[in-house]
Amino acid sequence: MITFIRKNKKTVLLTVLIVLNSCLAALGDGAATSAATGDKKNTIVIKDFMFNPQALKVKSGEKITWINRDEEPHTVVSVGKKFQKSSALDTDQEFTITAGAPGTYEYFCSVHPKMTGTIVVEK
Repeated sequence: MITFIRKNKKTVLLTVLIVLNSCLAALGDGAATSAATGDKKNTIVIKDFMFNPQALKVKSGEKITWINRDEEPHTVVSVGKKFQKSSALDTDQEFTITAGAPGTYEYFCSVHPKMTGTIVVEK
């Protein structure tokens, strides 16, 4: 039995290295994907005439970014003018603000007023 293991030692080691390398590559791809997307944790995607997520909680001072993934232009307008409004966002264009004072901020698309969303800013 010992002779069998000694003869196949290189094969076993090579197999272990291949398996470990595959595992590390799989983990590395996830990290690369996260870095490539810019790690946008406070991102609101505009798609299918909806803001997604429709409600978002952030801390005061954090950035919030909207990205239009629709073929139609959309805007981001604060109810009560609590933050700067966006210009019309074409496909793949972004709009970013910095969360201000704690509170609840409602917004909508002025082109499609049925599209609404809420941002809750916490201390």
